[in-house]
Amino acid sequence: MKVFVVNLARRPDRRARMERILPRSWAVEYTTHWPGPRDGAAIRPAHLRGFALFDWQIDSHNAWWNRPLKLGEIGCAVSHWLCWQRAAAVHAERTLILEDDVTLVGGIEHALEMRLAELNALDPEWDLVYVGRWVLEPDSDARLSPSIVRPAYSYCTFAYMLSATGLAKLLDVGFERALIPVDELLPALYMPHPRADVRRRYPPRLNAYAFDPPLVTQLPKEVAGSDTEATGDYSGDLHPAALRLVGGTTDA
Repeated sequence: MKVFVVNLARRPDRRARMERILPRSWAVEYTTHWPGPRDGAAIRPAHLRGFALFDWQIDSHNAWWNRPLKLGEIGCAVSHWLCWQRAAAVHAERTLILEDDVTLVGGIEHALEMRLAELNALDPEWDLVYVGRWVLEPDSDARLSPSIVRPAYSYCTFAYMLSATGLAKLLDVGFERALIPVDELLPALYMPHPRADVRRRYPPRLNAYAFDPPLVTQLPKEVAGSDTEATGDYSGDLHPAALRLVGGTTDA
């Protein structure tokens, strides 16, 4: 299993905490010093050359849709996309992606393997499993076992796992050509998204599950803050030049 932790260079405190709490046996790679437009506090439109953004803002009663993309959401999306690229480059069979403000259940190493064994017995062809999430429609989840559900519309990407097949499917959607908040992308790829324009661009293709109860949760925002939300809005060109890849990462 390959583990990636999304972390910014200006947050060494978060990285240090993750280094303390993650099992030493895990093969962990931090995004801390990866190149690319990842930090919403520093992104300028010129830094996004090579990416294209989905026309996100619509007239809606949903406040999350009736607004421009935040620079932090763009940086977060790029960070996750780079993790997928890196996982593919190293031919990861299972990829666990964590954000740097998570908390773990006790004995996470053993607990995760037990849950994965149960999931593989239930469906060896799974693509995506939420290890933790924000449940928006709990009554719509389909309970399959005491610890596994078919997830309905869910938010947050602080802890999820991809199989090799799921990773390939995810990379095939061309996310870099139409960036949206990554926690809107994942549900769109396993269920019809409530927005018609997102459904057209990102129809379902992933075979998704969720661990419930979760094995990973997120620190409260009043404790950890939010490097995604505490940024300005994007106001540049939505469609910069074509993306170029170098060694599995972007040179944008």
